[in-house]
Amino acid sequence: MRKMLFIFNPRSGKAQIRNRLMDILDIFTKAGYEVSVHVTQRPKDAMEVAAARGNDADLIVCSGGDGTLNETISGMMLLDRIPDLGYIPAGSTNDFASSLKIPKNMIAAAHLAVEGEAYPVDIGSFCGDRNFVYIAAFGAFTEVSYLTPQDKKNMLGHQAYMLESVKSLTSIKSYRLRVESEEITLEGEFIFGMVTNTISVGGFKGLVTQNVALNDGEFEVLLIRTPRTPLDLSNIVNYMFLKEEPNEYVHKFRTKALTVIPEEPVDWVLDGEFGGTRMETQIINLQKQIRIMRNPSKKQ
Repeated sequence: MRKMLFIFNPRSGKAQIRNRLMDILDIFTKAGYEVSVHVTQRPKDAMEVAAARGNDADLIVCSGGDGTLNETISGMMLLDRIPDLGYIPAGSTNDFASSLKIPKNMIAAAHLAVEGEAYPVDIGSFCGDRNFVYIAAFGAFTEVSYLTPQDKKNMLGHQAYMLESVKSLTSIKSYRLRVESEEITLEGEFIFGMVTNTISVGGFKGLVTQNVALNDGEFEVLLIRTPRTPLDLSNIVNYMFLKEEPNEYVHKFRTKALTVIPEEPVDWVLDGEFGGTRMETQIINLQKQIRIMRNPSKKQ
């Protein structure tokens, strides 16, 4: 009998997995798996369990938000042999599940975890000691994802992020830094930067580019310079969301690797969770590192 390690966060989203757990386990058992279940207890628990017990699994399935997915994959990256991964999204936004077209319905996602196609995706290496699945970011609004209380996320869902983002408008901070990659070098003051491998960010599609491949070995990078006037800020917003003409404040490019060198420490967010305060930061694309189960009819 094949072995499965099932890791789930009982608090993600509106804790809806509690009403679906027996059905999900029944699907896994009927698919021929001997299931070992772990309920996460604290931050980094999913990572530790995946790293400690993943070598014995033929399939790992995790359920939770983007942070739970990040932790599980970070643990899997430490394994000698990396098994396939099934994902049952249960968070407030679930950007990466949306990119893979994994259904929001938990029962449908559970079937997909054991019956779907194993699709290879790129993983980000962050400073050599952390990983991210779909985004590493700094600057304006990034603290919203990890500072928004879980109960507010559960109650308001995606709206919680929008409410907290509006609150943070008055405290936008500039970072003087240098960004180096094979394709481009930029220097100056920036209010926001993100390195992504996803189709949607915060529920919004097309913020970086319309043509995203999840396993092409390249990240999509977006950097926004500090606006000098209210009109400059308006032009940035119009370009980002209304697709107006490009301007000198917004930089978009693709790269396999980049280095961010700030004049002062910068707080980073990895997949919606706090990624640490860093000085020089190296980010590298690790191509096709993890195979995630998805619907074979939903081609990228």
